[in-house]
Amino acid sequence: MSWLDVLQEGPPKSRDVFCNRTLNMRSLRAIGYDMDYTLVHYKVEEWELRAYEYIKQGLLADGWPIEHLAFEPNLVARGLVIDTELGNLVKANRFGYVKRAFHGTRPLDFDAQRKIYSRVIVDLAEKRWNFLNTLFSLSEACMYMQLVDLLDEGRLSGVMGYQGLLRRIHQVLDAAHMEGQLKAEIMADPERFVSPDPETPLTLMDQRASGKKLMLITNSEWEYTRFMMRYAFDRYLPEGKSWRDLFDVVIVGARKPDFFLSRGSLFEVVSEEGLLRPAVRGITEGGIFLGGSASQVESHLKLSGEEILYVGDHMWGDVHVSKSALRWRTALILRELEGEIRAVEDYALQQKRLDALMAEKQKLEHLYCQLRLQLQRKRGGYGPRPVASGGELDRELESVRNRVTTLDEVIAPLAQAAGEVGHKVWGQLMRAGNDKSHLARQVENYADIYTSRVSNLLYRTPYAYLRSMKGSLPHDAPGSPSMAGA
Repeated sequence: MSWLDVLQEGPPKSRDVFCNRTLNMRSLRAIGYDMDYTLVHYKVEEWELRAYEYIKQGLLADGWPIEHLAFEPNLVARGLVIDTELGNLVKANRFGYVKRAFHGTRPLDFDAQRKIYSRVIVDLAEKRWNFLNTLFSLSEACMYMQLVDLLDEGRLSGVMGYQGLLRRIHQVLDAAHMEGQLKAEIMADPERFVSPDPETPLTLMDQRASGKKLMLITNSEWEYTRFMMRYAFDRYLPEGKSWRDLFDVVIVGARKPDFFLSRGSLFEVVSEEGLLRPAVRGITEGGIFLGGSASQVESHLKLSGEEILYVGDHMWGDVHVSKSALRWRTALILRELEGEIRAVEDYALQQKRLDALMAEKQKLEHLYCQLRLQLQRKRGGYGPRPVASGGELDRELESVRNRVTTLDEVIAPLAQAAGEVGHKVWGQLMRAGNDKSHLARQVENYADIYTSRVSNLLYRTPYAYLRSMKGSLPHDAPGSPSMAGA
């Protein structure tokens, strides 16, 4: 393989960039980045375990009997929705229909789920629903599910229903964040919590050298941002360079999503210790700022809308709001997508067998429908006269029914295994059964591109023309149309 072939070869699928709306990277004049779980990746189970423990400590102080509870990372996943009216955790498809549900830590069977949700649509505009926007949601959701069990048993005092339960969890975790306990622990032992990516600094160096303005816009405070960026970036930069040399503008304490929606007070960070003074001149080149707003960023850059790309991991606070309010181009980081794609690839042979069996079942179901119609017409004495006798039709119906039953016995374990690819409890992030998930709908609506990590843009380069695929429709599928069973 020549060096040109090496350059032409694309990344593995798990490291690719996926495009919902065509994006010409050359036309972008500025790129803004979130920090946590975007530029800086955490070891999810370590971070969320400690967040869970802080929640637990706070609730123990309330006198709640939760000493026995432990963090269960596989119980929850990003993109699920908490039903605070009923104390359930649900996975909905793109239309808002619930496809799977848990009450507390117990799965609801099909009949119970149908009884509760057959006439209910998940609408995130309603206060009833709490969407798990980010990996930071996992510890809260796990604790919530476990506490629902205790609330149902009457073991929690002073709680006003399922909504009050979630509210109290948020209060406790917010207090831990505000007091800096969790972040102080991370700064004391970053190797335990942080997973540095040496390709991310190179990705940003390429973008900056190509003439793009780079911005860091994070909700984290200055002390934590400075420490994390230094730890995750500086070791991979040329000698004498630091992470601050990569950015034209750094904004901490941004208060997203309000940062994109309203004009907040802007302060300049004028010392390494975080001393602040009012930024009377607005945003200036190379400065470090606290607060402010996206409109001030646009004024400083003299750019707006499609000239700016914002990259973040929070479906609402980073992607939805910046797209809806400002029409910035958007990129969503879905860290867990990388492992999920590899899992799908590992399951490819079994999936191919499952697809073949389902195609065979579909043909048999179609034949069964035709035989049943023939028998109906013969007995009703209408329509074209069937060639076969009633007895022959009955025997063929029984034969086809038995063949479908035999097929189902083979298909069932394969279908169950396919449903556990990516996540044993909830399946793939972007799917709800055969349909797209509610998360996939959000991604399609608001993320121009999505990928598993910022450094995947390294493969695409700052000059790429990212083209969206032709939208698929049911009638695009090759072969016969899908036939419903009897």
